[in-house]
Amino acid sequence: MATEHDLIRDADERARAYLKSVATRPVFPDDGDLAKLDLFDEPLPDRPGDAALMLDQLDRVGSVNTSVSTGPNYFGFVIGGVLPAAAAADRMVSVWDQCASSFDNSPVAAKLEAIAADWVLDILDLPRLSAVGFGTSATACALSCLAAARRELLSRKGWDVDKNGLTGAPEIKVVTSELSHITIFKALRILGFGEKQIIRAKTGDDGRIIVKSLPALDDLTILCVQAGEVNSGAFDPFQDVLGQANHAGAWAHVDGAFGLWARATTSHKHLTGGIELADSWTTDGHKWLNTPYDSAMAIVKDASVLARAMNADAVYATAESHAQKNLTLEFSRRARGIAVWAALKTLGRQGVAEMVERHCRLAQKLALGIDGKNGIKVINEVVLNQVLCATTGAETPAEFMARMNGTGKIWFGPTMWRGKPAFRLSVSNWRMTEKDMDRAIKVLTDQPE
Repeated sequence: MATEHDLIRDADERARAYLKSVATRPVFPDDGDLAKLDLFDEPLPDRPGDAALMLDQLDRVGSVNTSVSTGPNYFGFVIGGVLPAAAAADRMVSVWDQCASSFDNSPVAAKLEAIAADWVLDILDLPRLSAVGFGTSATACALSCLAAARRELLSRKGWDVDKNGLTGAPEIKVVTSELSHITIFKALRILGFGEKQIIRAKTGDDGRIIVKSLPALDDLTILCVQAGEVNSGAFDPFQDVLGQANHAGAWAHVDGAFGLWARATTSHKHLTGGIELADSWTTDGHKWLNTPYDSAMAIVKDASVLARAMNADAVYATAESHAQKNLTLEFSRRARGIAVWAALKTLGRQGVAEMVERHCRLAQKLALGIDGKNGIKVINEVVLNQVLCATTGAETPAEFMARMNGTGKIWFGPTMWRGKPAFRLSVSNWRMTEKDMDRAIKVLTDQPE
């Protein structure tokens, strides 16, 4: 039987081999490889098995059945390929196997996540005393922020949610962009908000909220706006709509899953003007910061509001209010903020700005290279890293997408825009270069490489 060290060494060698292949490996498995997934089908073993054989099967059958989102030919979603420094740090986190709930459980995790939180507020230029909870996803972090928002608005009205629950409480309404991401609506649904409590603000052709059509706000309103609409990349007019929210006493939340990182640049920061007027923000690390998965952030301007809403102190496990278990949904949790720390430490302010600006520049190049060619029409103003397209020829967007993805040289996904089928190309992987974009343009326009 393989020893612990043998298994880790074998896994590392297989991982290195996979990484060497990401530029040339088919971006999505073909039917033959997909059929191999059936090899995993077996009854639960009765007896202990050979871990080395398990690892071999995992690599042999599993590696060929990945979507190679960590490579430079993947345009499907705003998914960054994990930075080597972040992956290496996350490897140490796995070996340490810490329950990163508080300082008592993991001094190093508490220290590094506190530093990462300060750095996030610094590079995103958000209020420096804000709380930063490192959660599993933008969905989970939005859930935390919106729960804190409702609790705080009701508290201002003298209603104690912790004591009285929600039955009989003053009604909170939510105003969102009609194009808010599904994760916002999911979080609201989990929190018990029905369609009757959600008012969808109208948006223009560019996907931004139309200020004049913004529904009336009051001090029992949660307003949800976007930094980076998922299809067009558009930013809501923060100065105007957040100013209205502040004047009305509403709670303003910004979904900045990827677009919030534009604030770390000089060339695109203007898109986020006024965003600091919000009460809470969410963003993902695995998108534009290129960290591993499970490293999103819930940011709340009044740290005590998030700490009271998320408090998870138990008689056997009390901790400081800023302990991560008191800022996130998870009690037992992975030290996911360490990968954020590693990315920021190695990239620095300049490195983050250069990466984001390079991706925006490459998205512009991609749009110019394909618009009007091979039946492709770019239908958005490319303000960030999203290129939204329709087709004008005989092929539908779905047919064109299936043909392109079938080459194994590129992968992107479908969407709907204003009720019509479309597809989108997202640029956010740290590996992407000018050469990769030239190749993608040739593939999309049926030119020889």
